[in-house]
Amino acid sequence: MKDLPDVIAYCLSLAEVEETTPFGVDVLVYKVCGKMFALSAVDDVPSRVNLKCEPGRAVELRDQYEAILPGYHMNKKHWNTVLLDGSVPADLLRELIDHSYQLVVAGLKKADRERLSQ
Repeated sequence: MKDLPDVIAYCLSLAEVEETTPFGVDVLVYKVCGKMFALSAVDDVPSRVNLKCEPGRAVELRDQYEAILPGYHMNKKHWNTVLLDGSVPADLLRELIDHSYQLVVAGLKKADRERLSQ
């Protein structure tokens, strides 16, 4: 996973994910059961993706990687912005997308969580 198209493809590969544009056509928002877990402005250079993150881990990641910043235009306690400049390992980026997705799934209604776990 090295660029925005890879991130988009991975997000869309997760169960019941939809791509939406509630903030305009230049901002792609990825939702599971109507709840946002990732977003990216398509014209940003370098590309970047905002991902939800557990607050303690969010700070640790920011300290460890220069390309992981407090969430741009987001609640900085719960969101990180990851610059897709190649400095964040692909496996970690995939893990962070999964983490964001799972945090959102954990907050869904029980029926939705159960359907997604099948």
